[in-house]
Amino acid sequence: MSTFPNLPELLKALIATPSVSSTTAALDMSNRPVIDLLAGWLEDSGFDVQILPIENSANKFNLIATLGRGTGGLILSGHTDTVPFDEHRWQQDPFRLNEANNRYYGLGTADMKSFLGLAIEAARSFDASTFHHPLIILATADEETTMSGAAALSAQDLQHGRFAVIGEPTGLRPISQHKGILMESIKLIGRSGHSSDPAYGNNALEGMHEVIGQLLEYRRSIQQKHHNPAFAVPTPTLNFGHIHGGDNPNRICGECELQIDLRPLPGMDLAKLRTDFREIVTATAKARNLQCEFTQLFSGIDAMQTSATSPIVAAAEAMTGFGQEAVAFGTEGPYFNQLGIDTVILGPGNIAQAHQPDEYLALDQIKPSLSILKRLIRKFCLQNSN
Repeated sequence: MSTFPNLPELLKALIATPSVSSTTAALDMSNRPVIDLLAGWLEDSGFDVQILPIENSANKFNLIATLGRGTGGLILSGHTDTVPFDEHRWQQDPFRLNEANNRYYGLGTADMKSFLGLAIEAARSFDASTFHHPLIILATADEETTMSGAAALSAQDLQHGRFAVIGEPTGLRPISQHKGILMESIKLIGRSGHSSDPAYGNNALEGMHEVIGQLLEYRRSIQQKHHNPAFAVPTPTLNFGHIHGGDNPNRICGECELQIDLRPLPGMDLAKLRTDFREIVTATAKARNLQCEFTQLFSGIDAMQTSATSPIVAAAEAMTGFGQEAVAFGTEGPYFNQLGIDTVILGPGNIAQAHQPDEYLALDQIKPSLSILKRLIRKFCLQNSN
């Protein structure tokens, strides 16, 4: 009879199993090998396991593992993918768990494969027959790129869950709010011609100059209307991240493209924001007899805001000793909240280590992480009422 792997062995196997997700097809990988690892361990631990393929996403899968029966349960959730990595910048082997300097090094140690191993380790100390509410361990696909795993989840999939903890690296501080994000390409199309006479063409670059001015004014207006002191940057942001137009100084610019990043606060509607700035651009283009095209570079994540009085937020505050906080980075949390599942972002590691060479998880985060997870399981699964 095989012995169930201990926590370091769980983490070692997870880190050794590549699961990069990328918008670059040559770098993108299936997450199925990680899903299969988790499924085997969870089945051995008594969980009922479902593996769900993601529609229109080749070789991408979610996993839902349930321990106990009933409803109103606790979800411990993590994504199975990692970002790509620059091998020449790593001093460690990205796919080998290496213990040094009181840290575990490896791709995904902080963001966020370790949380899945910790969730399994915490769950193994409980007898499901004592549960009044089920424990669900959820593993998702492609959080780092399209969010297709979280977007594919339905109320039916998670019908037994009422509260969720997503184990992103927060330094074990509870996060109840984060900003949303959308990324858009704006292209203006004019007419090229000889630069000796402006009448020979219609300059798309000059049109984009006017568009930028209009969008700067739009940014000022939304920042005046929306303010949330919980955030380090308390207003929505609109960043002009990339621009390209024309091909030669002696030709009138025929096309110009601008790429923007907009990060709204909770309470701001993503679809309305997209409609608003598109209307501004369209009006400016029309006035200058330019065509305009819009491309969603990223469909977007809504801002997240879980009620400050939610039991999961209150429990996370009590168990960590920290008050709820707000961050600028996005998570799968809004998808859960939209399904009626109160969600807090809480996990070991620091976001500063995420997406970096020599990513690591400090070893002194492991013991408190397990303690917090066990206390959450006791409160939300063993107690008769949440």
